[in-house]
Amino acid sequence: MSVGYGFNATLTAAPGKSDELVALLLTGLDEGSPGASEHCVVYLVSRSASDPDVVHVTEGWTSKEDHHRVFAGEAAQSIVARIGGLLAKEPEYTDYVPVRGKAAF
Repeated sequence: MSVGYGFNATLTAAPGKSDELVALLLTGLDEGSPGASEHCVVYLVSRSASDPDVVHVTEGWTSKEDHHRVFAGEAAQSIVARIGGLLAKEPEYTDYVPVRGKAAF
């Protein structure tokens, strides 16, 4: 399956909330959640090596339309609604179209 749309989100957790933020973002991989969708090809949650309050989420989707459709669903909206209370500032997004890569966990 190819990736036609992707983005990286940088989220800065409020002090003392980074573990909770990471745990919440990882629920995005649970059955029925956005990261478990057949249209989500990449879902990677990472922490900054230099700032423990900074969390990065990298996502790759089959298309922009598939991403928007999945994120309009109840499971995604529930996660998004809970993220706001854990952040120190607004997330920063960079969109892209992945060309090629590899992930092995």
